Amino acid sequence: MAVRRNPFKPTAGALPPLLVGRQDVIDEFVESIEDGPGAPGRITIFTGPRGVGKTVMLTEVADQVRQLGWVTISDAATPGLVARMTHALTRRVDELGDKPTRPMTGFTLPGVGGGLTFAPPPEVVVDFRGQLGKLLDLLEPHGTGLMLAVDEVHRKSIDDLRALATTYQLLTSEGRNVALAMAGLPSSVSDLLSDDILTFLRRANREVLDDVPLGEVRDALGKTVTDEGRTITDDALEEATAATGGYPFMIQLVGYHVWRKADGDVIDLAAVRAGVPAARKRLGSTVHETALADLSAVDRTYLLAMSHDDGPSRTGEVAKRMDVTPFYASTYRARLIDAGIIEAVDHGYVDFAIPYLREYLREHAARYEMAARHRKR
Repeated sequence: MAVRRNPFKPTAGALPPLLVGRQDVIDEFVESIEDGPGAPGRITIFTGPRGVGKTVMLTEVADQVRQLGWVTISDAATPGLVARMTHALTRRVDELGDKPTRPMTGFTLPGVGGGLTFAPPPEVVVDFRGQLGKLLDLLEPHGTGLMLAVDEVHRKSIDDLRALATTYQLLTSEGRNVALAMAGLPSSVSDLLSDDILTFLRRANREVLDDVPLGEVRDALGKTVTDEGRTITDDALEEATAATGGYPFMIQLVGYHVWRKADGDVIDLAAVRAGVPAARKRLGSTVHETALADLSAVDRTYLLAMSHDDGPSRTGEVAKRMDVTPFYASTYRARLIDAGIIEAVDHGYVDFAIPYLREYLREHAARYEMAARHRKR
């Protein structure tokens, strides 16, 4: 029997076989490209918690725009962003400059990351703007344009982001054929929007990516399995769907590990019950551990206090468990909401925004409590 390829892609940024529950967002962005300069969707910020598919959305909209004949340049918002984008623009201008009648096709330079922390010197910014103008001069006569895609926006690269955003604003005011898509965690996007120089970004189209309705998850899992030549029993499909919680990264993790655990061409309940724990373990190491590492000791103490509850936590009770005043605890509540780790679900109640984080904290409580005690010494 031939080995069937696993169709699920539980890797950060990898395009899944189906983008579940995101088609309306993609369509809106593409329509803004077709609507011409000034369309509101031409500057879009994708945000949401880890694993919700922000990088995937950047990749997908860039791919859609390239199919319209646009040039796309993608990178991550690490220091040196403007210099790297200037280099990419210069390469593209050189490639197209002596072939002005050639039909324009898409082009993407993958982000290279790294670099030292520095503010781009004035001459770099001037060169960036100049190369942007030269490339648009080559593209616009053919009815195409340029899309810039920036992932992982963060205050540590605020100088580069200021140069990028203010240049984009200038080009937009001139009616140039440009688009800008960015992605970042909620707290990082909030930092960006609060910057005094980047006030115009507050008018950007902000897409807050959330969990996918379980009905759409069920349909997507079933279709992905059958498209690759296997079948899945109804009870297995229901249990696998429920295990994802509608969380996009977990959809891929559950699908991947359930597919691995199946024998033959039928995925049954036994395969699901073997695959889901493996998916949860991988979620813990790739999402939960990373999310918690970025938090302060008191942030993690707040989450540990929440983990005692089987459902939403009463904020007053969380403060009691922390042995602090409600006012003191509210500071960390706000920080965790802003970071996309928890969410307010009712007046005075919060819950975890990332699936299985409660269970992960219970399993690793001793480790995080010990770390908190060590920090207090």
